[in-house]
Amino acid sequence: MAKVVISHRLHDDGMAVLEKAGADVVITNSGKSQDMLPELLDAEGLIIRIGSIDRETMLKCKNLKVIGRPGVGVDDVDVETATELGIPVVIAPGANTRSVAEHAMAMMFACAKDMVRCDKEMRKGNFGIRSEYKAYELNGKTLGLIGCGHIGNILAQMATGIGMNVLVYDPFVSAETVEAKGWGYREDMHDILKEADVISIHTPLTPQTRNMIGEAELKMMKPTSILINCARGGIVDEAALCKALEENWIHSAATDVVVHEPISMDDPLFKYDNIIVTPHMAGQTKEAASGVATMAAEGVMAVINGEKWPKVCNPKAYEHPRWNK
Repeated sequence: MAKVVISHRLHDDGMAVLEKAGADVVITNSGKSQDMLPELLDAEGLIIRIGSIDRETMLKCKNLKVIGRPGVGVDDVDVETATELGIPVVIAPGANTRSVAEHAMAMMFACAKDMVRCDKEMRKGNFGIRSEYKAYELNGKTLGLIGCGHIGNILAQMATGIGMNVLVYDPFVSAETVEAKGWGYREDMHDILKEADVISIHTPLTPQTRNMIGEAELKMMKPTSILINCARGGIVDEAALCKALEENWIHSAATDVVVHEPISMDDPLFKYDNIIVTPHMAGQTKEAASGVATMAAEGVMAVINGEKWPKVCNPKAYEHPRWNK
């Protein structure tokens, strides 16, 4: 019976996959390497919902064959070490794409219509908040996408449907591909920041994208613009964002991700009423949670059983001698 450690319980559909496969499942309720290590020492599989695993931990886990992520973000996994050890890192591409795009769209509307702030003021008896005229229409405005993969594409389609123009900055997508869809392409991210009314970030967190949106970039944005981040905490410099919110460089912001998760109740971001913060839930709809959990569980069990599962972020792991005996 293969032992699989899970940082936090998966959606029931994912748990059912593991149960059907006869796995010995241990849930640590912590994604910290030091907390998972005692159970990982003799485990063949690991699924991290929230948490991380480093090189030191992997080197101690001699039986570990596979790491699973119910999602596509792998910034908290030492992928280089996993590849070196022949450990595939299973991901769930596409399973939560629609959910994240819809969340970004909902955030765009909530910011543009000043909904959350007005709800809070209404509960205090401030009916006059309606006459501040901070809300505005999105029809005819421009959505600027920083990163235009599957999520960005769906968001762009939805934005077009409500009459928005779309501009794209993505060094990994050609101008021809973008323009063929009727959207604008910009080679310089700064042009997007200056031109767009809504900026939505859809890039992975890498050394190149860390703090990519800092003080200088926020100052380039229009004072009426909205910043949305449903990608990863760390792409936006949070200290700079706090300054932008306090000094009203931008209209508002909405983020589903922060650098330190779970966020502390005394986090500086909570001081401002022109930002909406959600708990990394964009991909946590019923449909998406089922999809990513099922995909991760199926992939982890397939690898444990010796199958070269294709949905991994590091296919080079299969070049390791352990896969070519």
